[in-house]
Amino acid sequence: MEALKFSPLLKQTLWGGNKIIPFKHLDSNLQNVGESWEISGVPGSETTVSGGRFDGKRLSEVVSILKGNLVGEDNYKRFGNEFPLLIKFIDAQQPLSIQVHPTDETAHELGYERGKTEMWYVMKSDKDANLLVGLRKEITPEQYVQMVEDGSIVDALGHYDVKENDCFFLPSGRIHAIGKGCFLCEIQQTSDVTFRIYDFKRKDKDGNYRQLHTKEAAMSINYQVFPDYRQAYVPEKNRGVSLVQCPFFKTFVYDLDQPLTLDVEALDSFVITIVVDGSGKMTDDEGHVYEVSAGDSLLFPATTKEIKTEGRLRFLETYV
Repeated sequence: MEALKFSPLLKQTLWGGNKIIPFKHLDSNLQNVGESWEISGVPGSETTVSGGRFDGKRLSEVVSILKGNLVGEDNYKRFGNEFPLLIKFIDAQQPLSIQVHPTDETAHELGYERGKTEMWYVMKSDKDANLLVGLRKEITPEQYVQMVEDGSIVDALGHYDVKENDCFFLPSGRIHAIGKGCFLCEIQQTSDVTFRIYDFKRKDKDGNYRQLHTKEAAMSINYQVFPDYRQAYVPEKNRGVSLVQCPFFKTFVYDLDQPLTLDVEALDSFVITIVVDGSGKMTDDEGHVYEVSAGDSLLFPATTKEIKTEGRLRFLETYV
């Protein structure tokens, strides 16, 4: 069974930049593209297959046809026809709002289907690129509300200057904001539940302040303080290096300049490869060959046994 490639959903935003179109080698004049949804089963924002047997079909349609053969038997029992991960590229020319996502339990309490855990992998960003992640000092829910009102909530958060290859894990409940100049890959649960905490008192194109979700966010925040929110890992050539291991996904980074074969037979899961730099080719155990370069994302079905890689490639591998 062949791997699937999807037509990206390009989303123009007030804060979006102009890195995504050239990064993905797209023939488009769109400006201020803040997000490219690479693989998505989010209702209303599903990606469709580009080429091959399922050309033009939505991701959920393909899952309903192939079931466990695509996503893995355990995953199909757990998620049904809903694909469990959402893959994005994000380009922030201006800072995004400070936000938080609920746990599944809090989401249910507030009337949503599920919460959201995610991760960021930083790509070639601006020299002054920065992020806000996590609390750097202890505060109470009552103090949080007051700090949102007076704007001092920014001072309570971890400030990070970031560079290519940095990684941040954002479990549900962890406050975060993508800063100006960041270009990154985001891997997350399939969920679009976001509670906006603070938007720097900016107005939208119509002159209105964007809605804040102070009460819902207060219920969702994990108030525990950690010394560092950057994922600690040591980059290595020509082997998979673990970035994130959590109940919702596992992600590795590969930086290759020689051939390597990924043995994925025992995973009982689809495997997504996201090329973040370089070019080369990937060949599955059935002999299908895929020419890939920066900006390409491939969804290998759970029936895949191995993926042979060649070329100078840096890519993320993620699965459930």
